[in-house]
Amino acid sequence: MSGTRITDQQVRLYMNKRKHHPQEVAAAKTGISVRTARRIERDATLPSQKPRQSWRTRPDPFVDVWDSEVVPLLRNAPNLMGITILRKLQDDHPDRYPDSMRRTLERRIRQWRALEGPSLEVFFPQEHQPGVRGLSDFTDMSKLCVTIGGAPFGHRLYHFVLAFSRWEYANVVEGGESFEALAAGLQNALWQAGGSPHEHRSTACRPPSRTCRSRRTSRHVMRRYSTITAWRARAITAAWATSMVW
Repeated sequence: MSGTRITDQQVRLYMNKRKHHPQEVAAAKTGISVRTARRIERDATLPSQKPRQSWRTRPDPFVDVWDSEVVPLLRNAPNLMGITILRKLQDDHPDRYPDSMRRTLERRIRQWRALEGPSLEVFFPQEHQPGVRGLSDFTDMSKLCVTIGGAPFGHRLYHFVLAFSRWEYANVVEGGESFEALAAGLQNALWQAGGSPHEHRSTACRPPSRTCRSRRTSRHVMRRYSTITAWRARAITAAWATSMVW
């Protein structure tokens, strides 16, 4: 098992097998080579008790070309494979870098990418469950320059989507992102879907005037939204639950 570190459990298992079997048989039953078995018998220290080697055991064969040739190639094309760079070095320096140095070069490239390479994209995958979440949003369509009878038609789209199945609904909104537009769009979307998810999320609606920013108006809007969500909860039927998968 070349290249694989043995574990404390393998060492203990080998020593137990060795009490009743020859070295070759005990090694085979443990899943290690005879050479590893001989090394265990010479030094019975467990692998976890041995210090990890952090120094080089041989000179770096790429020290002369790393900064001047290899690193510039990686900076221009970070996804270059090690074998491609090795072939380039073999063309520029014949008989100096044989194929046996491929793993050494690939190891150096991995280290460079981890320390100096481009940053990797970070993302957090989301797992959605059927019938749990619906999402609402508004999209400004002014960039499309839609006209009716030659006159510009300024409008938005109310957009509703089910997070699990990606089922979508949209309708035209001629005003702004108001509570009335959200309530009407949500109601139409749920009628078209034939049911309602357990959760609904939407962006904050813009107030039509400064008076809507008062606490009294905010509480009024929240009561109206609670009325919508209460109706939405009553809209779930057994027929929808058994016939549709969201």
